[in-house]
Amino acid sequence: MPLFSIITVSYNSEKTIAETIESVLGQTIDDFEYWIVDGASTDKTVEIANAYADKFAARGVSFRVISEKDNGIYDAMNKGIRHAGGTLVGIINSDDYYNVDALEHVKAFYQREPFDIVYANLRVFGNGNEFIKRAKRTRKFNTRFWTHPTMFVTKAVYEEIPYVCENMYDDLDFILTAVERNKNIKVLDRVLANFRVGGTSHKRVWRERTERIRIRNRIYEKHNQTGYRFNNWMIETAKYLLG
Repeated sequence: MPLFSIITVSYNSEKTIAETIESVLGQTIDDFEYWIVDGASTDKTVEIANAYADKFAARGVSFRVISEKDNGIYDAMNKGIRHAGGTLVGIINSDDYYNVDALEHVKAFYQREPFDIVYANLRVFGNGNEFIKRAKRTRKFNTRFWTHPTMFVTKAVYEEIPYVCENMYDDLDFILTAVERNKNIKVLDRVLANFRVGGTSHKRVWRERTERIRIRNRIYEKHNQTGYRFNNWMIETAKYLLG
């Protein structure tokens, strides 16, 4: 059984998915399997993905592509997690990509400091700009310092806390639930992944920004979190300017 199961969720991602796959293929360790869970794309996404089968086979890495209708991105993530055979699950979406030594560093960290969940620094880029979003574990959990593309979660925790499939911020609901249940959450002070602004949560329609803030506030309220309203406005404003 591999240590890692890496999952990429895709839909009509022909412009970016090769970079994502290459970043997984190029990892400095082989202790992983790779699942691409596609939502029945109508472009060349699946064709591009399947073209990498021989390259993963040459490395002795299990590589599977599933393409079928789903009920959204988090439903697809749950599907990939159900298939996952590794101890640790990493999810890298089809417009983002890992640094080549990401799994090597997470493996070493896990061996030193076993965790339920770990997340790390993230390079965010788009519209000619970029910055590093620094990961931090504060006394009171603050998602301003948390990054989903760098997150690795034990399969056992994902089985206990699947994504609820309610909205685009199911990952926020997941991490706040994990905090409530006192999961062992660690931070790795290293850039592991690269996040391209312009995806589902970054549409540059100003009126949609208010709706996204409303959804995030509702999730915080669900988990009895307070003091995040201004933080949500800051996050959405930064996305708007970068996107």
